[in-house]
Amino acid sequence: MAPRGFDRPLYILPFDHRGSFETGMFGWHGELNQLQTEQIAEAKQVIYDGFKAAVAGGVPKEKAGLLVDEQFGAAILRDAAAQGFQTACPAEKSGQEEFDFEYGEDFAAHIEAFHPTFSKVLVRYNPEGDEGLNRHQASRLKKLSDYLHRANRSLFMFELLVPAEKDQLDDVKGDKKAYDLETRPKLMVEAIHELQDAGVEPDVWKVEGLDVQLDCEKIVEAARRDGRDKVGCIVLGRGENEDKVRTWLTTAAVVPGFIGFAVGRTDFWDPLMAWRTGKSTREEAVARVAARYRAFVDIFEGAKAKARAA
Repeated sequence: MAPRGFDRPLYILPFDHRGSFETGMFGWHGELNQLQTEQIAEAKQVIYDGFKAAVAGGVPKEKAGLLVDEQFGAAILRDAAAQGFQTACPAEKSGQEEFDFEYGEDFAAHIEAFHPTFSKVLVRYNPEGDEGLNRHQASRLKKLSDYLHRANRSLFMFELLVPAEKDQLDDVKGDKKAYDLETRPKLMVEAIHELQDAGVEPDVWKVEGLDVQLDCEKIVEAARRDGRDKVGCIVLGRGENEDKVRTWLTTAAVVPGFIGFAVGRTDFWDPLMAWRTGKSTREEAVARVAARYRAFVDIFEGAKAKARAA
């Protein structure tokens, strides 16, 4: 089934984190009570307010988007849709090594309840990894892909992570930076090909950052092969520091087919932690989230404009 694709500028502020919020930010483990759930929802509202402040401050609304989960962000999803923002909502269980649906076979009902612009999945897929695992994941992902294209509701956003296998790390003497630079790019291309061949057809590929422009070009070539001309690619932040994210954005921005980014924790983690620990006010946290998100928009658009002018 041919993908519809999405090739317009897209600057996503993702805060669909669930497990990492519960344990990393709040230090909670196990099933949450109502008060704990409300506290996480309140923290996500701070991020949403930062997003809205950034748009009010100049980020083009038609290029802006947010990614938030139903569990803690249902009210945000509804409000954002009512205000005409582009929205994305995850379909995957949080923190799982193998992709599975958050709501099992009821996944379609949950997508239809919110009608997000994008239905998003996060998938760990190494083409040289466990063949059975890859097959199982691809089968589930095809089910979602077919549903989304058949229902013609949400577009399909695919977040691809390619974690290193032990032997792959051994080949670079355990150097994860070397793996990212020398090994991961070709594995990403192979993973995209395998998933496409299995009938998984994203409209947008959300991929880990790349340091070399040629690697970005190869990702776009893979994403758009065999007539998939409108499929877009965006760079994820992976929780890296601002300098690293800046490098990834400026590298990708000059490549046609890279339409934007999805940078989350780098935007909001420090401002939220400062607010939660009483080191800043809520208003200051909102302003810092807005400023960081706006800065990454400016970096991406500035690099694109510079490339066009060259």
